[in-house]
Amino acid sequence: MEKNLEKLNVENNKPKKEFTILGISIYKILVYFIVYSIAGYIVETLFGIITKGVWESRQSFLYGPFCGIYGLGAVVLILSLQYFNKSTNKLFIGGFIVGSIVEYLVSLIGELIFNVKWWDYSDMPLNINGRICVYFSIFWGFLAVYFMTSFHPRMEKLISKIEAKKPMKVLKTTTIIISVFLLLDLLITMYALKAFIVRKVYEYDLNVSNKEYVVNNMYSELYDNEKTANFIYKYFGDEKMIKTFPNLKIQDLDGNMLYLNQYVGDIQPYYLKLFDKK
Repeated sequence: MEKNLEKLNVENNKPKKEFTILGISIYKILVYFIVYSIAGYIVETLFGIITKGVWESRQSFLYGPFCGIYGLGAVVLILSLQYFNKSTNKLFIGGFIVGSIVEYLVSLIGELIFNVKWWDYSDMPLNINGRICVYFSIFWGFLAVYFMTSFHPRMEKLISKIEAKKPMKVLKTTTIIISVFLLLDLLITMYALKAFIVRKVYEYDLNVSNKEYVVNNMYSELYDNEKTANFIYKYFGDEKMIKTFPNLKIQDLDGNMLYLNQYVGDIQPYYLKLFDKK
């Protein structure tokens, strides 16, 4: 009887197994995505200030300081390159390949789901469909080496220090809440972008693919109902959309890139102008 009780106590005290992907728990993957999405937002914001002289939005979603491409890129790099840390050459090649794949897929998904182009490398040599080019692929290689050997280990130590000071239950609950917020933010953003792009295509008769369907079906579906239209204009109006996505662009049938900040009147596509770019 005592042996059975001891065995039961041992089993109860065993740490519960967590579901993992390539040896990394889902909790940790979500933490990495959140942390690096915020870090990417800060980097992109500073880059915009330095290169353009304006403080503009560099976030991926309508709400919250998150640049999802950085979070996604970091997670994919960590998962795929964790086994190659001992070899700089392998890290570089892995970063070159993995970074290019991620960049291509994110660009493709942006076009298929959001009908927008996040970036366009068509004018750069050795590009593939304007989505990736060899220069940025090489950058991904160097970034992978620095990220996996220097930056990420330091970030991991910082995360570990926070985990040592705060109850794990609190940290996991916070992570889940932020993750749910991000998911909802993504869904709202998809709807808002659809409404905004359809509106601009209709208002300015933009010559895009599936134009007839966009004008005759999608616009009617979104704006014929007065309550729905009022809701869209109130929460996803031109100023909100263009200040959140100042560099948003779509491609017309002639291959021209149409920056939507040209179709919002006098609304400035930034929060604050700090200095004039020389």
